[in-house]
Amino acid sequence: MLAMLPDAAQVQACWHWILGLGLVVFPGHRRVKARKVVQATRRLGERHAAWRAGAISFAEFDASVQGWINHVSSAATWGLRRHVLGRLPLEGMPLR
Repeated sequence: MLAMLPDAAQVQACWHWILGLGLVVFPGHRRVKARKVVQATRRLGERHAAWRAGAISFAEFDASVQGWINHVSSAATWGLRRHVLGRLPLEGMPLR
């Protein structure tokens, strides 16, 4: 017999939302999970600090940023990129 603790699970209709790849998929849109935004902010901040310290090249840092942008581009990210990337000052960035 399966026993469910009252506060341990939240039951919702399966057509209401679906989890996948750090996204919550709703019928009309997709959103990035909040904890994934926190993780990405922390990880990109660490990569930014490594670039500023000279531990990694700008190309490596840029690849991390572009990878994250490509991942979240499939979701409704109004202002999310500005929120996360706006905290990373890019003075000294190589000009193209």
